[in-house]
Amino acid sequence: MATNDFAPMFGMGSPNDAYAQYFIGNSYLNPLTDAAEAGVGMSNVTFEPGCRNNWHIHHASKGGGQILICTDGRGWYQEWGKEPQELMPGTVVVIPAGVKHWHGAARDSWFSHIAFEAPGEGTSNEWLEPVDDTRYPM
Repeated sequence: MATNDFAPMFGMGSPNDAYAQYFIGNSYLNPLTDAAEAGVGMSNVTFEPGCRNNWHIHHASKGGGQILICTDGRGWYQEWGKEPQELMPGTVVVIPAGVKHWHGAARDSWFSHIAFEAPGEGTSNEWLEPVDDTRYPM
C-alpha cells in the first residue's frame, strides 16, 4: 500500500525526521495539541508497514509514562521481558514510567496511534537499541 493510499483518521502529518534515528523504517508525525497551550502534547504517529521505534523508556520522578490510543491499521507493542501485544483500532496502552518498551506497525500493515506523555515531574525519554528482526513479530 502506498503512503497516499493510507488515510489515518487524524491525518498522516509530515515525515518524522526529528526522531528518524530512533526508528527502523519511516514514520510520520501529526501534532494534535501543543503541550504549552493544552497542558499535554498529543500527536498522531503513523508507521509504514514494518516500521517500529527503538526500545525506549519514559522516565519520571513522579507520575509520567506514555499513553497510546490506537486508531488505524495493525501494530505491535512490547514491554521488555514480555510477549508482544497486538494493537488494533480501539486498543489503549498505558505505559508506566520506567518501563522499557517499543511499538510500531505490523510487517504487513500501516499503523497509527495517538501518543502522549502522561503528566509528571522530572520527565525525560531514553532511547535505546533497535528492535532486532528476530524479536519482531510476524
